[in-house]
Amino acid sequence: MSTPEGARKPPALPRRLALATPFLAAPARAAEAPWAALGRDGLAPIRAAVAAADGPVLLKSFTTEGREDFDRVHAEVAFTYDNALAGLALLAGGERPLAFRIGEALRLAQEQDRHWTDGRLRNAYAAGRVHAEAPRSARPPGWWDAARGMWLEDGYQAGSAAGPVAFAVLLWTALGDPPFRHAAERAADWLEGLRAPSGYRGGTIGHEPTPDPLPWVSTEQNLDLAVAFRRLGRAEAAAHAAGLVRSTWLPAQERFAMGLTPDGSVNGGSALDANLWPVLAWPDAGFAAALDWVLARHGLPAGAPPAEMEGLDFNDDRDGIWMEGTAQAVLLLRRMGREEHAARFAATLTRHRREDGWIAAASVPWLTTGLGTGLRPGVADFLYPARGHLAANAWAALAAMDASPFG
Repeated sequence: MSTPEGARKPPALPRRLALATPFLAAPARAAEAPWAALGRDGLAPIRAAVAAADGPVLLKSFTTEGREDFDRVHAEVAFTYDNALAGLALLAGGERPLAFRIGEALRLAQEQDRHWTDGRLRNAYAAGRVHAEAPRSARPPGWWDAARGMWLEDGYQAGSAAGPVAFAVLLWTALGDPPFRHAAERAADWLEGLRAPSGYRGGTIGHEPTPDPLPWVSTEQNLDLAVAFRRLGRAEAAAHAAGLVRSTWLPAQERFAMGLTPDGSVNGGSALDANLWPVLAWPDAGFAAALDWVLARHGLPAGAPPAEMEGLDFNDDRDGIWMEGTAQAVLLLRRMGREEHAARFAATLTRHRREDGWIAAASVPWLTTGLGTGLRPGVADFLYPARGHLAANAWAALAAMDASPFG
C-alpha cells in the first residue's frame, strides 16, 4: 500500500463563501525586478502552451525525450493537479482567458468521462485539446506497448486521488463562472463520499468499474480539501478536513506528520508539502515553526545552515532537490519576510530552467520520495525525474508573484 501522504503523480513506471472570490496576488513588495523575471520566465512556457491551443486544453505535465520508460509512459500525460495549478498561476498573472481554457478543459473532462458520472476527476488525462462536441470521450492517458502488442494505461493515472480533485475545485472557484460552480459542487459531492472518522481518505486507484480504495488519510490532501470545501461554503466538511490536519501537528517536534495509516495510526514521516501548505493556508494558526523543521530535515546541502542551502528535497533522505517544493518554500519564505533566503532558493529554480523554458522537476535523474503509488504494494515507487515539469513552473511563477493557491 502507499503511504498516507499519497502521490499526486506516478513514478517512472508502466498530486459557503462566494464562489467568485477573486484569486489575487498579495501586494507588491520592494525589490521587484528579480521576482518579476522569475514570474515572467516561469509563466512563459505555460502561457505559450495554452495560447497555442485553439480552445480548452490540458497541458502535458513533463517533457519527454524518448530515452527511457518514463518518456514512453508519460508521452501524453496531463495531470489534473498540474493543470489546475497552472490555471491558478495564469489567473494570478492576469491571464484569465488562458486560465479559463484549462478550467473549461477540466470541466469537460468531468462531464465527458468515458465511465464516471459522479463528479470525480481522474488523476490524469490525455494532453491536448478537449472538444465540447465529443461526449463520453475523456480518457486517462496511455501508451502502446510493442512487446505485448497492446495499449496500456497506468492505474494511478486512471484513478482519482482527493488532492487533485480538490485543486480543480480551487481553480473552478477562483474562476467563478456558473458552469465552474456546478462542476465544483459535483466534485465536492464526490469528495465528501471519502469521509473517514478522521478526515477524508485518499481516493481510489485503478480502473473502472471497481477501482481500489486508498484507505490512508493524508495531511496534505486534507488541507486541500479544507480550503476547497470552505470556498464552497461547506463549513462542516471543511472543519472535518481541517480537524485532521490540526490533529497531525506534532508539538514536540513543531511539524506535521504525513497523515494516518489505514489502521488509523499516525504516519510520522516527514513530507515537505504537508508542512508548508498549512502555513500558507493558515498563516496565523501557530504552525510557522514547520518551515524551520523542513529546512533542517529537507534542506540541501545536508547539514548546511539555512543561509547556505540551495533547495529542498521532497522527503528527508536528501538525495536531490525537488524544484516544485523548493518553489513552494520560496513563496512561504517571502511571506515570512525571509527574502534573502527566498532569493537563494529562487536562484536554484532559475539554474534548473531549461532552454525550452521548463524548470526540471528534480536536480538528479531520479528523485526518491519515500512514497508509493499503490501500484506495487509496499514499494516506494513514486519518483520525480529531471524532466521539465509543469507544476515546477507554476509554483515558481506563483512564488514570484507572491500568490498562493490557498488564497
